[in-house]
Amino acid sequence: MKFYISTTGIKKVTISNSGSGKGSSAAANRRFSNRACLLVVVLLAIFLPFLFIRIAFLVLESATFCPSLAECIGSRVFGGSDLSAKLRDELTRALVEASQGEDGGRIENSPASFNQLVEDMTSNGHDIKAFAFKTKAMLLKMERKVQSARQRESIYWHLASHGVPKSVHCLCLKLAEEYAVNAMARSRLPPPESVSRLADPSFHHVVLLTDNVLAASVVISSTVQSAANPEKLVFHIVADKKTYTPMHAWFAINSIESAVVEVKGLHQYDWSQEVNVGVKEMLEIHRLIWGHYYNNLKEGNFEFDGEHKRKLEALSPSYLSLMNHLRIYIPELFPDLDKIVFLDDDVVVQRDLSSLWELDLNGKVVGAVVDSWCGSNCCPGRKLKDYLNFSNPLISSNFNYDHCAWLYGMNIFDLKAWRRSNITKAYHRWLKLNLNSGLGLWQPGALPPALMAFKGHVHPIDSSWHMSGLGCRAIEVNRERLEVAAVVHFSGPAKPWLEIGFPEVRSLWSSHVNISNKFIRKCSIKG
Repeated sequence: MKFYISTTGIKKVTISNSGSGKGSSAAANRRFSNRACLLVVVLLAIFLPFLFIRIAFLVLESATFCPSLAECIGSRVFGGSDLSAKLRDELTRALVEASQGEDGGRIENSPASFNQLVEDMTSNGHDIKAFAFKTKAMLLKMERKVQSARQRESIYWHLASHGVPKSVHCLCLKLAEEYAVNAMARSRLPPPESVSRLADPSFHHVVLLTDNVLAASVVISSTVQSAANPEKLVFHIVADKKTYTPMHAWFAINSIESAVVEVKGLHQYDWSQEVNVGVKEMLEIHRLIWGHYYNNLKEGNFEFDGEHKRKLEALSPSYLSLMNHLRIYIPELFPDLDKIVFLDDDVVVQRDLSSLWELDLNGKVVGAVVDSWCGSNCCPGRKLKDYLNFSNPLISSNFNYDHCAWLYGMNIFDLKAWRRSNITKAYHRWLKLNLNSGLGLWQPGALPPALMAFKGHVHPIDSSWHMSGLGCRAIEVNRERLEVAAVVHFSGPAKPWLEIGFPEVRSLWSSHVNISNKFIRKCSIKG
């Protein structure tokens, strides 16, 4: 048997067999021709869809780049990669030109959405350069909207942070009314049999300066519940004149059997002329600093960044509160005490604090958390550069911008060592230097000048004593550390009694609210 295949392909196959006749030869030719046709059809079925898709892409790309559709299709069938590179280069040049060009009035007239951009490009037949400029204008417009929204959010957050909730205001009014009509609400605090403890150094003295009745009740309740020996605790609460009556009424009606509570109003102090003048001068300079920063922020171009956000937080009216700034006069407020633990009214005590009174401060005035649990490269709060203006030589020559600021809000004070020092005088000296330097040495608040005045007088204590920042949006809550912290501090604008308080940590505070109290229920205060 012999096979003959024609040079034109497999369209014809001739089979020669000397032992066969013409009939069998013709049948064999037909069988091989049918098989060849089937193979061709299969190959075309596989190849034609790919060919169609390729031509479709060529037509689409050519419509935006080539002057002639016929020219492009001819060149792209075999050389498409060259044209793709040209298209890529052309788009790159258009984007660079758009990034360096002036915006002019493009932003206002830019498409508001991607769909509008596509519709504009397809209906008007714009080139690549126009596409690049329109895309840039659209993105800039969106960025401005996002920035504006963030600015409004920051301002609304600021306004919400210093408002007094209706429920808290209601509680003060109800208690003031109770003070007027109920003799028990006016009873002496502490009772006569406990007065001797007020200056007894064998007891553990805790000081609060506050104008918030609800917050003070939580601080004292949590401290007593966490104490190993609550009968040794003596609380000294100092309130302003308007808050004195509701504060006194609350602790007179809701007496704590195991501890002693003293409530005193600022109007009940008989200070010397020197102290009165110093307090008045201090408050006036702090108001000037606050006004200086307020005017700068109002007249400046407010942008949403960390610096402006901190300035906005520093303008909280609480930074003008007399109760905040009187901390520097604690030795004058308590002349008969030698060692005290100071607590802010936005803290919750979770662990027994009795060992703080036994702590040796090594001759220092204040014990505070300085070093953080997270290592040497991070701080428990902020750094000095976040409070002080290191562009001024008075600051840069006296302080290290990278040092951690010690935490205020849970501190142990040796008042005997404080009285021997010149801390209060140094505080006033820095206030006058700031006044004479244009009020720009630090941001508003009680902490920045205290950080300066207490320089060299701080004894670091273990970081587990004090965890701060629970009222800040940027705080990352470490649950393990949160559980072991002796005191958790809701420092920051999101106080737990406000609507903007964070639900994930608010329960630490609300669990100590006495929701069974009739005044709490009447004012709809929720635990």
